[in-house]
Amino acid sequence: MAGVFITFEGIDGCGKSTQLRLLASELRLRGMEVVTTREPGGTPLGRKLRAALLDVQEEVDPLAELLVFAADRTQHVRKHLLPALSGNRVVLSDRYADATVAYQGGGRGFDPTLVKQIVDLATGGLKPDLTLLFDLSVAESAVRTRRRVAQKHSDRLDSENQDFHERVRQAYLEIARAEPDRVRPIDARHSVQETHSAVKKLVLPFLEERGLMAKGQRAKS
Repeated sequence: MAGVFITFEGIDGCGKSTQLRLLASELRLRGMEVVTTREPGGTPLGRKLRAALLDVQEEVDPLAELLVFAADRTQHVRKHLLPALSGNRVVLSDRYADATVAYQGGGRGFDPTLVKQIVDLATGGLKPDLTLLFDLSVAESAVRTRRRVAQKHSDRLDSENQDFHERVRQAYLEIARAEPDRVRPIDARHSVQETHSAVKKLVLPFLEERGLMAKGQRAKS
């Protein structure tokens, strides 16, 4: 597997999806082969599972939620991520396994050992080479999420209470503390362009070190 796997994580409203799109455009302008994807919903099966989980109106049992996310990830890893990485591409994913640790582990309160077992089974051991954690306060997240809801871009998790989202945020920060070499926090309070600059300062040297970007390419930043 010769490609590079970079994941974008954070609580709702942190801007990670926008930053993923900006980085993908930046890297493509530099001549790199980039694959963008997301969880849940990175495969045709995953899109159906995403709709079943996030757009459904009925109450979803937490264990069912955990297992459906795992099913989505299993399909995503085997049918999309591994082939793309084997093709020497840069893969950017909007959420991955850390989201399960944060949302189902931290948010829902599932036992960390159970969560780890399910994550390991679904991923087959595939871990990101680099994870960008867009950190934002729950209060600011709520403001941004209300704007999204007003524009009808909401899902079931948007309706969870503040305590839930605070547990998720703290779980993400704990992941960053436990794996500082892989998980790099980025202050998501700033403007889109300021945050994009912070992303480039982390990602471009990383890709250069991995041999996927020549030094001359990095100088364009």
